[in-house]
Amino acid sequence: MSFTEELRNGAFPLWERVVTHPFVQELGDDSLPWEKFQVYFQQDYLFLKSWISLPCLAIAKAPDFDASRKLSAFMNSVLGGEEGLFQDAFREMGLSKGQVSDLRPLPTAYAFFSWLRNVAYEGGFQEIITALLCVEWAYLEWAQRLAAAGKRPANRFYREWIDIHAGQELEDLVVWMRQVLDDGPVLDRPRLERIFMECLRYEFLFWEMAYRGEEWPG
Repeated sequence: MSFTEELRNGAFPLWERVVTHPFVQELGDDSLPWEKFQVYFQQDYLFLKSWISLPCLAIAKAPDFDASRKLSAFMNSVLGGEEGLFQDAFREMGLSKGQVSDLRPLPTAYAFFSWLRNVAYEGGFQEIITALLCVEWAYLEWAQRLAAAGKRPANRFYREWIDIHAGQELEDLVVWMRQVLDDGPVLDRPRLERIFMECLRYEFLFWEMAYRGEEWPG
């Protein structure tokens, strides 16, 4: 069994809760309330701003130019494609540029963003890749499961969200990141296991935040 398989299997019960969350299932069935998706989408837009620190600093800490080019290409793809979908959706939601600029993270999102930035700035290349792998692998998994089940929601944003994350480009990146870690040597196995689990916990709580609702006290 490869190291990345061990990472996932060590967190498997939580992994399944993440990739089969009711938010995901209802998105695929086209039954997810639009209001819940709006909360998620706005927070995920803010997530993207923090997420970008992972590939940026992984590029800076990469062991060679091949790794830097791989990460740079994916980062540019996300900023060119996924970020454009955000802007289309915000117009559909009736949000002005000023309102988008005024979006603020909810408590869980704020904690997740802070954790990501800490890993990006304080971690080495393997630590950053582990966090990035957890995020992207989980999204690839739920999206490919929905796609394999023939889920094509009528809501175009739900449909495009599945398509973006079930595509070959993300799969290629996940395969590459797994190879990076599996080909080792792993420098600090307990730390990487902890990062993977902590990241997965935040992924689950991020779904919960959007699906169950959350507010700052006061």
